[in-house]
Amino acid sequence: MPVYRIHRLKSNPRQQFRWAPHTIGTTGVKLRDYEGAGVVEAAGTYAAWTALRGTDQALEVGDLLEAEDGKLSIFKYVGFEEAKWVLPEPPAVPAPVAAAQPSA
Repeated sequence: MPVYRIHRLKSNPRQQFRWAPHTIGTTGVKLRDYEGAGVVEAAGTYAAWTALRGTDQALEVGDLLEAEDGKLSIFKYVGFEEAKWVLPEPPAVPAPVAAAQPSA
């Protein structure tokens, strides 16, 4: 049976997520907004949700389940949808400046 890693949305981002309009398609999520919260063994994402429902580990809107293959599913009001980690842009490296050539 597959094992899913649970990622809990931190408090401040959760409030922003709750009031944001629903979007269709893949949701970009930032690693800094989440903290690991263990694992759950289940046949699928909805089976994991059902297994955790009614416990102190119940999933809340904005929480993520990460499959063994790295696929992310975010729990929204309408169910689970695909998510992906948004990686920070690497800092821009300035292009080397050509040394001034003396004019002859």
